[in-house]
Amino acid sequence: MPNNRSFEEEKLEKMSRRDEILDAAGELFSRRGFHATSMRDLARAVNLQGGSLYAHIDSKEELLFELVNRAADEFLYNAEAIPAHISPKERLERLIRGHLEVIVRELDYATVFFHEWKFLNPELQSRIKARRDDYETHFRKTIEAGVKEGQFQVEDVRLATLFVLSALNWTYHWYRPHGKLTLESLSKHYCTLVFKTLGAC
Repeated sequence: MPNNRSFEEEKLEKMSRRDEILDAAGELFSRRGFHATSMRDLARAVNLQGGSLYAHIDSKEELLFELVNRAADEFLYNAEAIPAHISPKERLERLIRGHLEVIVRELDYATVFFHEWKFLNPELQSRIKARRDDYETHFRKTIEAGVKEGQFQVEDVRLATLFVLSALNWTYHWYRPHGKLTLESLSKHYCTLVFKTLGAC
């Protein structure tokens, strides 16, 4: 029978299938780990034959990089969308909420981002590290501005930045989407703790 589907229809189907594979990889990598997940596991999760999987992806590492990179996109997008004219304290509050929102909304991707990225090859690791450094800069400059304006009482801005991000990053390890803490409640608690630590005025 002739194939009556258009090129665009086939392209959209392929993109949809790839997204399905990425979602399955995110769930499996976050639950089992990158090395413990085989291509056969991935194929089974999306009801494909092992060989058919390679029509959509080149390698398992390609999936890992895309998952990590997508999470980095989410974190950076939220940070870059925050208006520059608001106060450092309000900016930090939005950074905290945005960070937690990504973890809550994309828990599998965030887990892979924080825990599995180290299994990328050195060249891909360096690309992710550069994006993480860019993201960290948003927090550091905000805390630094808060110190200059007298909103935060911090002796070492770099150490304070690492402390805040470490506390936020660890959330993926214990947060459960259907637990008692909503995103609003989680953000409020974190902001209270962070501001106390920074000696916010």
